[in-house]
Amino acid sequence: MITSTSPAAMLLRRLRRLSWGSTAVQLFILTVVTFGLLAPLSCHRLLHSYFYLRHWHLNQMSQDFLQQSLKEGEAALHYFEELPSANGSVPIVWQATPRPWLVITIITVDRQPGFHYVLQVVSQFHRLLQQCGPQCEGYQLFLCNVERSVSHLDAKLLSKYVPVANRYEGTEDDYGDDPSTNSFEKEKQDYVYCLESSLQTYNPDYVLMVEDDAIPEEQIFPVLEHLLRARFSEPHLRDALYLKLYHPERLQHYINPEPMRILEWVGVGMLLGPLLTWIYMRFASRPGFSWPVMLFFALYSMGLVELVGRHYFLELRRLSPSLYSVVPASECCTPAMLFPAPAARRTLTYLSQVYCHKGFGKDMALYSLLRAKGERAYVVEPNLVKHIGLFSSLRYNFHPSLL
Repeated sequence: MITSTSPAAMLLRRLRRLSWGSTAVQLFILTVVTFGLLAPLSCHRLLHSYFYLRHWHLNQMSQDFLQQSLKEGEAALHYFEELPSANGSVPIVWQATPRPWLVITIITVDRQPGFHYVLQVVSQFHRLLQQCGPQCEGYQLFLCNVERSVSHLDAKLLSKYVPVANRYEGTEDDYGDDPSTNSFEKEKQDYVYCLESSLQTYNPDYVLMVEDDAIPEEQIFPVLEHLLRARFSEPHLRDALYLKLYHPERLQHYINPEPMRILEWVGVGMLLGPLLTWIYMRFASRPGFSWPVMLFFALYSMGLVELVGRHYFLELRRLSPSLYSVVPASECCTPAMLFPAPAARRTLTYLSQVYCHKGFGKDMALYSLLRAKGERAYVVEPNLVKHIGLFSSLRYNFHPSLL
């Protein structure tokens, strides 16, 4: 029997006092509707959201992506077939001085036929440089072909427009590459060759190393101009070993090994919490300000941003080059890496001292050198390139997938 003074009776009396107009009930309903209904319905097709229904959409989205990539590869092939030859130099790259400020080195191997990945990448850089005009004086495209065979037809086509370094041209290999070398060590040696060739050929201020399946974003040149001429004049950035222009979207969540993101996540709550509290108090006609309500909305906004996907909120930073953030780098991955010339020379020395193998690729080797050599490296957010290659040059992939 429940007495009037028992805990159960007291709980029942409190529940009866709750009404649809009470703050607790309203916030509870808001939470259920947001996370149980609206967010899942709105985000179930967002690839990098926790609400993404992988078993419903992944296979079809992967096939659609491959078909679109095939079409874009064909378009890139036609682009160069119709472009007048420039005798080894892209016609829209102004070189007011014989020494480029930035060399964009694209490392290429003969990948899955039909997709023309390297043509897609070079055509996009070509188009963006054309749009940039004289402001991009001193920007030089440079192709580094590290395919062992002579079957890389896309590289041969591009040699009409872009200066090319062929690592395996002829029979002599100055880098002593052994055919039995594992693919991870070969990839590192190829990277060393291309980075060194860029420095020796042009002696630039900066080298941007781009893999042949990393397409530049529309804003890449204005953002690089701002970062290198303004932001990297700051003492803690000036001597960085490298700047990454890409980090996988699937690894961009707040709940991840990178602890510096926790401060950003708390900052989201501190920014949106008071704002949503003010909106709620105004529309609910509540007097004054409530700290418990603000705490609720801080946690509410933090949870919503994480579950929907931090990657999608980072896109807001594309509104202006000054909004891009530069944070300490983590170990994965290397589709696009920017090296100041002195740091590039140090990198060549460092990489010659390590041996890569399965489980220890060149990205992990570069990251491990930061602590070992007392260096610093950073990554820019959001990404400045898109990774389009679903076929790895290191391992066979019979079932390519977006995740």
